[in-house]
Amino acid sequence: MTISSISTNRQVVLGSSSVYRRELLSRLRIPFTVHSPDVDETPLDGESPMRLAQRLALAKAHAVAQKFPESAVIGSDQVADLDGLSLGKPGNFDRATAQLRQMSGQTVVFQTAVAVVCHATGFVAQDVAAVRVIFRDLTDDEITAYLLAETPYDCAGSAKSEGLGIALLASIDNDDPTALVGLPLIRTCNMLRAAGVKLL
Repeated sequence: MTISSISTNRQVVLGSSSVYRRELLSRLRIPFTVHSPDVDETPLDGESPMRLAQRLALAKAHAVAQKFPESAVIGSDQVADLDGLSLGKPGNFDRATAQLRQMSGQTVVFQTAVAVVCHATGFVAQDVAAVRVIFRDLTDDEITAYLLAETPYDCAGSAKSEGLGIALLASIDNDDPTALVGLPLIRTCNMLRAAGVKLL
């Protein structure tokens, strides 16, 4: 991590189309704008779920920072890691059903990466919060009922822990409470402060 010596309050841009990340960042009560990054999210051959999340978070931040070079730009990505298998956003009911069947009774590590960059100062920082989640043994009826109730097709791993999806889980173990929802705010705050953003 390169620490910026800028003491002025730098503007913040969230490089994401996620409504969940927008809501999380708004909890910090700082002004920010949102710009969706144009990044190919296809995994590379042999790429681990953690490396995939880290690469995409940094790529998203850099892509948006090209348009906002003076700003501190946040990029983030989440990949569900099931024994080394990357599970992303299912997109529809059938794929979500398949994901939840795979994860039933299993331990899944949700790799939530975040990056903050500022092209004007050369600031680059990145980190990843690994959230260990154990899923209950799920019946097909439970899976169907959940998906029809919450339609979490835009969530990696097909479950919203902040909603009804919590009923699918046996336990959650992490050190950054908002990471599972999509943006680890403790890590994000540390990076923003280092980039020259005044939070309090």
